[in-house]
This record gives sequence, C-alpha cells and structure tokens, in this order.
Amino acid sequence: MTYDILTALAGFALVSSITPGPNNLMLMASGANFGFRRTIPHMLGIGIGFTLMICLVGAGLIGVFDAYPVSHTILKVVSVLYLLWLAWRIANAAPPEQGQSSGKPFSFLQAALFQWVNPKAWTMALTAITLYAPDRSLAAIGLVALVFGAINLPSVSTWTVLGLQVSRVLASPAKLRAFNWTMAALLVATLYPVLYGMA
Repeated sequence: MTYDILTALAGFALVSSITPGPNNLMLMASGANFGFRRTIPHMLGIGIGFTLMICLVGAGLIGVFDAYPVSHTILKVVSVLYLLWLAWRIANAAPPEQGQSSGKPFSFLQAALFQWVNPKAWTMALTAITLYAPDRSLAAIGLVALVFGAINLPSVSTWTVLGLQVSRVLASPAKLRAFNWTMAALLVATLYPVLYGMA
C-alpha cells in the first residue's frame, strides 16, 4: 500500500469514526448518564469489536452479500428494529440519583456485538475493504484493521468526553430526561439512510 493510499485510508477512518452515528450518539449519552470511567468498556467494545469486524468482513463475509442478496435485507431489518429498541432504552434511562437497575452502561461484549447490527459500521467495513483491500490479501486486510483500530478508539472517545461535559449542565432530572430523548431521536434519525435504501 502506497503512502498516498495509506493517507487516504487514515483520512477515511478518521472521518467515518468521528462523525455522528449510532456508536457515537450512544457514547455521548453514556458519558452524560454514567461518566467516562463507567463508559470505558463500551468504548473498548466498539474499538476492538469493529476492528475484528473489518478482519472478518475482509476474510470472506463480504462475499455473503454477493452470493445471497437477501441477507443484506435481513440485516437491515434486524438493525432497524434493534436501533429502535436502543433508542427507547436511551429515552427512558433513569437519572443516576434514582438508582434504577435499568440505568446501566453497555458492557464490552454488548458494544462489540452491537457492531454487527450497526448500519454505519457495516457501511464503513464494506467500504474500507472494497476500497483499500480490494485483493482481500491478509496483509491488506490486516493493515486496514490496524489503521481503523488506531484511529477509531480515540475518535469515539471524544464523544464520551463531550457527553461528560454536557452532563455538567444537566443538573436536574428534567434536563437529563430531555437530553436522553434528544439523543434517542438523533439515534432514530441515523436510520434514515437505511430506511430510504429499503424503500
């Protein structure tokens, strides 16, 4: 891989990792509701889970969509339903002082598994492999995964920090509830490209 292509890959990884999407909006909500430390497993689950996803997509899963186009539609339906459920959970998250058991941040495993139903993650992985590892060689796939792994975690962590900063102005349960509903609405809005593509 030439320097120019590597630079382009790094730029793509940065822009796609740091722009709004389901992962980042959920991290912002988690940072505001649970703080940075309790959100670390969520951040690590995204970073490591997505890196593994790139490896597996490059190693052959990308061919499943070519061979069985219906699998792409099934993935979209499952993704939409799961993201709607997550939006409902965020909207109804209990303020920390209420101590309700429903108020738990994502675990490492939950965040890692979430990548497989995250439409943006699929788009990023498929695009990265198609553009930057077209020969599907192990070296090319490994390099794409390495670049994303190095850039993704710091990028998504900024959203947790942003949520933590926002939490300082969410002093009342009413403000936190309004913030959670806003985050839930934005999460649902990320489904627009998926739903538009299914129409």
